[in-house]
Amino acid sequence: MTAFAFSTVASILSEPGAGARLGQLLAERFPGTRRPLFVTDAGFLATGLMEPARLDLQRHGMLPAVFSEVVADPPDSVVLQAVEAARRHGADLVIGFGGGSSMDAAKLVAVLAESGQALDEIYGIGKVSGHRLPLVQVPTTAGTGSEVTNIAIVTTGATTKTGIVASQLYADMAVLDASLTLGLPPRITAATGIDAMVHAIEAYTSRHKKNPLSDALAREALGLLSRNLLPACQRGQDVQARQAMLLGACLAGQAFSNAPVAAVHALAYPIGGMFHVPHGLSNSLVLPHVLAFNLPQAASSYAELADILAPEAGGSDEARARALIVATQQTAEMTGIETSLRQVGIAESDLDRMADDAMLQPRLLGNNPREMTREHARAIYAAAL
Repeated sequence: MTAFAFSTVASILSEPGAGARLGQLLAERFPGTRRPLFVTDAGFLATGLMEPARLDLQRHGMLPAVFSEVVADPPDSVVLQAVEAARRHGADLVIGFGGGSSMDAAKLVAVLAESGQALDEIYGIGKVSGHRLPLVQVPTTAGTGSEVTNIAIVTTGATTKTGIVASQLYADMAVLDASLTLGLPPRITAATGIDAMVHAIEAYTSRHKKNPLSDALAREALGLLSRNLLPACQRGQDVQARQAMLLGACLAGQAFSNAPVAAVHALAYPIGGMFHVPHGLSNSLVLPHVLAFNLPQAASSYAELADILAPEAGGSDEARARALIVATQQTAEMTGIETSLRQVGIAESDLDRMADDAMLQPRLLGNNPREMTREHARAIYAAAL
């Protein structure tokens, strides 16, 4: 058996309603905490769903502050504002409370608030050093898995997304509470859910660091997500379906944090960066076309995943792998989200620029089971048009 290493968050709690006793959880796990900082976005803050958690912190003798300026695909300027807010508050613990963007920003606040490092010094892999504040992540969407990953994505410049990967970005605790996701509209539920499915599929076929633990997590995640995505979209108040989606996204996050994602994400980044398409939808738009491109090298692995997504499929590995691709397309269609680039405002004249931008993601493309050139990327975008 090939040697491998596996890392993840030390403590994970999956329990509907757990957010409302966050103060109790922090007092038990991090005694002495007095000045925590919530990192979230204005839209989620306006829902009032974070208020029970904030009040419970106060009941346990803490003085929480809230930074709510996070935006989707946060630019470096917003991250720096959040770091400064933590310093002004004298934060002694950071809580990411929201979607992937809020949790990514929280990771960077935790590592930079008391650090001599600058943000632009830690872009890349393994460049974070020094002390980190305690970090707790509370996801409010079932998609990114950011609560259990060691990756943060920042928008640098006008449209380019840059990754930071370091062991210090793993949180100390993740709290999965489906009651915080009950207000998600069907479209967001669908896009984030398919995002999590992409994480599982890409982790299972990653060229580097694929291992038995990540494989087991990816398969379990894909089962949970595929069984519960449509119920969560159709019955938004179904707590059990929502909790299963949160757990599935978490397991997929653990999988791809150890067996990294690949070309689906590399080709999705220009869609989000240039056209402000949500990340999960960007992934969904290119997913079946990247899978089809990878088929010559990944048919056997895709066939194994087809046992989960398309169990009725039979025949050769290639036939079952193609059934997997069809199943991903049908899933997107059944949820009602967009299924072509034209539907999100992308034209053929944009494809060359997108292909150029996708090639700026060697960290991701290097994990793909089949080597991808710029010409391949453009052809995939054309197929998705």
